[in-house]
Amino acid sequence: MLITNATLVTFGDDCKILPQHALRIDRGVIQAIAPTRELTAQFPAEEQLDARGQLVMPGNICAHTHFYGAYARGMAIPGPAPADFPEILRRLWWPLDKALDRDTVRMSALVSLVDAVKHGTTTLIDHHASPNFIEGSLDVIGEAVNQAGLRAVLCYEVTDRDGMDNMHAGIAENLRFMREQHFPRIAGTFGLHASLTLSDESLRACADAAPPDAGFHIHVAEHEADEIDSQQRSGQRVVARLDAYGIWRKNSIAAHCIHIDEMERQLLKTHGVWITHQPRSNMNNAVGAMAFDSMMADGMRVCFGNDGFSNNMWADWKDAYLLHKVAHRDPRKANGAEVIRAATYNNARLAEQFFPNTRLGEIQVGVAADLVFVDYHPFTPLTAGNLPWHILFGFEASMVTTTIVGGQVLMRDRQLLTLDESAIADEALALAPGVWERYAANVKALD
Repeated sequence: MLITNATLVTFGDDCKILPQHALRIDRGVIQAIAPTRELTAQFPAEEQLDARGQLVMPGNICAHTHFYGAYARGMAIPGPAPADFPEILRRLWWPLDKALDRDTVRMSALVSLVDAVKHGTTTLIDHHASPNFIEGSLDVIGEAVNQAGLRAVLCYEVTDRDGMDNMHAGIAENLRFMREQHFPRIAGTFGLHASLTLSDESLRACADAAPPDAGFHIHVAEHEADEIDSQQRSGQRVVARLDAYGIWRKNSIAAHCIHIDEMERQLLKTHGVWITHQPRSNMNNAVGAMAFDSMMADGMRVCFGNDGFSNNMWADWKDAYLLHKVAHRDPRKANGAEVIRAATYNNARLAEQFFPNTRLGEIQVGVAADLVFVDYHPFTPLTAGNLPWHILFGFEASMVTTTIVGGQVLMRDRQLLTLDESAIADEALALAPGVWERYAANVKALD
C-alpha cells in the first residue's frame, strides 16, 4: 500500500516535516519514503490511500491505563464525596473491580479500544483488576485487542486486598498469559497493585515467580499513604522497599511516582525504570504533581499514560504542560519540547521493550506502520522546531481521521473498520445496570 499526498511528521531523533510525501508499506512495515510523485511512479500498481494533504504521524502510545475502569463513567459514588485518594480507592475503584465478570471485562476493554482507535492511540499498556474473574481475564482482554487490531501490553494487578488465594491467582494469571498468549501485537508483563496492598510474603512470592526477563508494572507513591505504609511495614520508603525484592528491572514500569524523594529517584534511575505520568488522573484525584522537570533533566525515563481516562493522549500532554506551571507558579516548567519528547520518544522506547523486534514511534524505513492522519491546517508556519506548540495549542481529538496499526487500516475517514461502535455501546449499556447494582452492594458492604 502507498500512502500518498501526505505531510509527514516523522518524530524520532531528527524530526522532519515533509510535505507532499508518500510512504510505501509492506508486511506492516514502512519500506520507502519519498515525494509522492516518485513513489507513485515507482509503484503504479500499488493500492493507494490518499492523505489529501493531512499530517501523517506515528500513532500515539499510552504507557499506563486501566480498561477495567470504563464502567465508572457517569457513576455516582454513594454518600459524601471521598475526601482523599485512599478513600477514592476504597469507595470507587475497589468496589467497582469486584463488580466485573467475564462479560463486563470484555466490554470494558472494547469500549476503551473504540476510544483508542478514534483518538489515534495505537499502543496501550493496560493494568487490569477483576477479583471475581481472574483466571482467563487477560485472554478476554487480549481477544478484544486482537479484534480491534491495536497493539497492547497486558498484566493482572496482584494484591493482598482480596485475600491470599486471589493474590496467588493473580500471580498465576500473569505467568500463564506471558507463557501462553499467542495474539499478534500483544505482549504480557507482571502486574502489581502497589506497595500499600502487598505484604512482604506477597512481594517475595511475586519476585520468585517472575521469569528473569519479566518486568513489573506497579503504582508507586501516587499518594502519601503509600510512603507512610511502606515506612510502617519496613522502615523504608516505597522504592527502597520494592528494590529489596528485585522489583526494579530494565522493563519495569513505576506509575505516578508523585511522592518519591531524591534518593528514590536516583534508585529508579540507576535501575533504568520507566516512570509514567498521568496528569489528568493526578489532578482528578488531587494527589499532586510529580517532579517532571527534575526527572527529565536527570535523564530519567519519563513516559505518558492516562490512568483510564479517555485515550486522547494529547489531552494528557496538554494537561502536563499546564499542571506543572500552575503547581510551581512558574511558566518555565514542563517545557513543550520536553513534554512531547517524553510522550513520543520515551513512550516508543518503553513499548519496544515488549516488542523487541519492532521499531515504533517514528516514520522511518524499517519502522512499524502504526500511523494516524491528522486533519490539521496550520495558519502559521509549522516546523520541526515549533511542532510541540502546534500540538499543545492547535491539535484537537476531532482532527484524527485515520488510524493504522501494522499496516492495517482500523479507521478510515473517521469510519471504524474493525469494531462496530454502535453495537459495542449497546451491549455495554445493557450490562451497565448490573455492574452498578453490584458496585452499590459492594459499597454498602463497606459501611
